[in-house]
Amino acid sequence: MENKEKNNLKESTIKYYNKNATLYFEQTKGGDMSANYNKFLMLLPKGASILDFGCGSGRDSRYFIEHGYRVTAVDGSQEMCDLASKYIGQPVQCMRFDELEEESTYDGIWACSSILHVERKELPSIIQKMLRAINDNGVIYASFKLGDKEIVQEEKYYNYITRDILEELLKQADPNARLKEYYETETYDSVQRPTTSWGNFLIKKK
Repeated sequence: MENKEKNNLKESTIKYYNKNATLYFEQTKGGDMSANYNKFLMLLPKGASILDFGCGSGRDSRYFIEHGYRVTAVDGSQEMCDLASKYIGQPVQCMRFDELEEESTYDGIWACSSILHVERKELPSIIQKMLRAINDNGVIYASFKLGDKEIVQEEKYYNYITRDILEELLKQADPNARLKEYYETETYDSVQRPTTSWGNFLIKKK
């Protein structure tokens, strides 16, 4: 994929979220992520520092804040940042994934359905930045649509991956990092029919 095409995909994805921020906010703010929260938070100390990396509506940040965690929320869409800021009661920084430059700052990074918008070849460098940003024994949660393809849908780029693909990308990012846990979940439509299969990854910094 040429650099110009990659940039166009990034811009198109961000443009989609800017244009449809209110709709996306309403569609996602009420989702029940409690099972995923529990798996992530049990690996963190009480009152841990969490980076919500691509926070979208702010749904997850709000939950973490309400449960006593220190949260930094970022998103690449300014419109989403504006809505999420009001929802969680604190500023949300407009930042792209490749702009993460912090070192040993967070106990955990939460990347729920967010870095699936990162092109496959760029993902190791983003994971490397994420690993650098967490403390020793820190943990990263990331979720991807399950599969092996790169597509553009509704103007958004998606990187579908499997466990094997993620483990290979993780080796490229940092051979010392390890996959702590992997599990699969489903999302459902209004009559409880499965619509999307998800791969959920908990990654530890060795």
